[in-house]
Amino acid sequence: MIALSCNCGAIRIETRKKPDFINACNCALCRKSGAFWGYFHPSEVTVTGAGSSFRRKDKADPAVDVHFCAACGSTTHFRLTGSALAKFGDTMMGVNMWLADEADLAGVELRFPDGRNWDGAGEFGHVRPAEVIGAVGAE
Repeated sequence: MIALSCNCGAIRIETRKKPDFINACNCALCRKSGAFWGYFHPSEVTVTGAGSSFRRKDKADPAVDVHFCAACGSTTHFRLTGSALAKFGDTMMGVNMWLADEADLAGVELRFPDGRNWDGAGEFGHVRPAEVIGAVGAE
């Protein structure tokens, strides 16, 4: 289990396992929310505490509601909406792994997808090679 919390501790998240990988995406939403996303089935995550959410307005189908702490502003997680929810069902949510202790993420691959230049079809390109958290020489 991994325990995560926002900066003030009002929102707490527990995951039943480490994520398979973490995305450090460079798209405007991920970059400006300061999130490094780990992906989980909703049944593997428990979120406690009241927060707020944001749905981007720059896309006709924003695909996710991004949740954050109303007290300290920390981005905590996202849930699928719109066509993403219709397409995939309630099968995936993102958790901001920046809220975890780095030691809890040792061995997890950190990927750097180029979301800024992704057109929404096919696979992401990457802006640099992946790293393994906690590996010698990793940032």
